[in-house]
Amino acid sequence: MNILVTRPEPGASATAARLRQLGHQPILAPCLTITPLPSSLPPNPAALIITSGQAIPALPASYAGAKVFCVGDATAARLHEAGFHNVESANGDATDLFRLIRTKNLPGTHLLVTGQGHGLTLTAQLRAAGTKIIRRTVYKASPVKSFPLEAAQALAGGKIKAALFYSAESARAFVRLKPENTARIEALALSPAVAAPLQALPWTKIRVALAPTEADLLALL
Repeated sequence: MNILVTRPEPGASATAARLRQLGHQPILAPCLTITPLPSSLPPNPAALIITSGQAIPALPASYAGAKVFCVGDATAARLHEAGFHNVESANGDATDLFRLIRTKNLPGTHLLVTGQGHGLTLTAQLRAAGTKIIRRTVYKASPVKSFPLEAAQALAGGKIKAALFYSAESARAFVRLKPENTARIEALALSPAVAAPLQALPWTKIRVALAPTEADLLALL
């Protein structure tokens, strides 16, 4: 099947490789562009909190030995590749990440490294629960203004069988682009929160992964 991949790079290419292994034809249509932002990071946080792999390039080498809590296994794998080995994955969403951090109850100040406008609820929840935390913004995600040519042509020609959505932000950006022929496409969303913005468009159906992991999302294909 021709599968539209809407997540930004570098995740889009990684997902495309997995789809090819499953015998599908990926068509990349990242709906967000990621821009690094300068940020002042503290020297010795008690632990790092990572809600997206997009934050990993901003982590200095001096953090390599730090304890890291992350939202999912894909982000954990990227952290390992970047030289971080004391990593625990919540294998879920922000709620699961909150529970994991509270279960460990580490002393000291935690550092949440995230995107512009992201992580505010998690920060507030952890502070309310008694966890010392500071939040630093190291990138911003901006909606694209148009689809790549291959994706636009595939949409116009009704050649897409399914579209993958990994974040509500990407889903909202996709809707704003007013794509063609979505009534012929099955929308596959990582979670109910990701699926919600997609209700603004007609689809064959909208399906949600049983758990917020890529393995569960791809299992819908």
